[in-house]
Amino acid sequence: MLPGRGLPGPAQSWRSRKEPLECQDVVVQNALYTGDLQQVQRLFSERAKVNLVIPARSHDLRWTSQKWGLWSLTYEEELTSPLHITASRGYVDCLRHLLLRGADVELAPGGQTALHVACTAAQADCVRLLLSFGADPEAVSEDGRKPLHLCQSPDSLQCARLLLCHGAHVDSTTEEEEDTPLHVVARLGLGEHVRLFLSYGARLEARNAEGQTPLNAACAQPHPAQATEDYFQVCQQLVAAGAQVNTTDLDRQRPLHQACKNANPRVVELLLSHGANVNIMSYSGNMAMHNILQVAAYRLEHQPEEVVRGLLNYGAVRIWPGALLKVLRHCCASPRTIEALVNTYEHVRVTEEWAEAVPAELLQEHPQFFQSLFSLGQSPRSLKHLARCALRSALDGRLLQALPELGLPPPLQQFLLLRFEEVLY
Repeated sequence: MLPGRGLPGPAQSWRSRKEPLECQDVVVQNALYTGDLQQVQRLFSERAKVNLVIPARSHDLRWTSQKWGLWSLTYEEELTSPLHITASRGYVDCLRHLLLRGADVELAPGGQTALHVACTAAQADCVRLLLSFGADPEAVSEDGRKPLHLCQSPDSLQCARLLLCHGAHVDSTTEEEEDTPLHVVARLGLGEHVRLFLSYGARLEARNAEGQTPLNAACAQPHPAQATEDYFQVCQQLVAAGAQVNTTDLDRQRPLHQACKNANPRVVELLLSHGANVNIMSYSGNMAMHNILQVAAYRLEHQPEEVVRGLLNYGAVRIWPGALLKVLRHCCASPRTIEALVNTYEHVRVTEEWAEAVPAELLQEHPQFFQSLFSLGQSPRSLKHLARCALRSALDGRLLQALPELGLPPPLQQFLLLRFEEVLY
């Protein structure tokens, strides 16, 4: 409340109150939400109360029971303050005016300080101003997060820099998940943030409540195909800094298991090239190959066939031949995945059931490939293919190391490494 708008009388002067006043004045709220500096200066004069609590409607919906026995879907109510409103919207001049009038930088009516919300909104100028007025970079929100944990967008990089320069701890953990800031940004694919935190000595092997290191967290996060490069850059930095590629979480999931679940070919290749164990099992009994085959049909835009081929070239145990029909049923939407698998066998027993396992629309979309697949039941494989199988078998587990010594021309090298040809010979 402000003078002339319901301010307590002399007997209840705001100077004697310990609790912030609640304000529902529309004029005040409009001035704050629109960043109207002249109005803010007029309304928050030297005599006015600046540490107001303002009820605000959040974007989250919840069901509430009405007194007549009906349930209604309504917006949740939040508590905010003038400082929070201006900080979250980047109204630096308004924010400065409120701070100069004595606004409490540690006020947290909704469970977060103004510094928390400024970091969430990536308002670097407001973060700088709040810190200059003594805002605590290590303040803990109601849900156990510090401002550095809330730098979760590409635009928040400068906010993170400011926090670290003002003493924020790079390895502080959230109270419930026990995530460090490095866990958070690795999970979000924020490569520049990862680089920043590593430069401040962030612990690579810190574990959260699920037993994940930041590398585990990055590999375990589902992401769209267009974010593949972002997650590769994150994992590349972590591995280059010394992150262990075979570390396990509480379910004995390793980064390779998780990267295969998310069908990220570049991350899988990175992990394999740095010594990830291609055939070790998770707690559920799955190897990396199981994980990619389970998701291949749903991650076509991620090129799951590249993951399958990479695993096979690094010595992954092949699928039991009797299970190939089941794999075909599940993965036929990715013909190249089937091609890579089938090309690791000298002979494959193809029956009429194979043709029945593939939907008609896929047969029409990839006629040459499926025709060549089904014909394997009537004719032997080509001599060239049999030679490939023999060589791969002789070099089992050492294929990529031995390949440079073979002196093969590039086309033959690619053939040996299961080059995709859209047809089987």
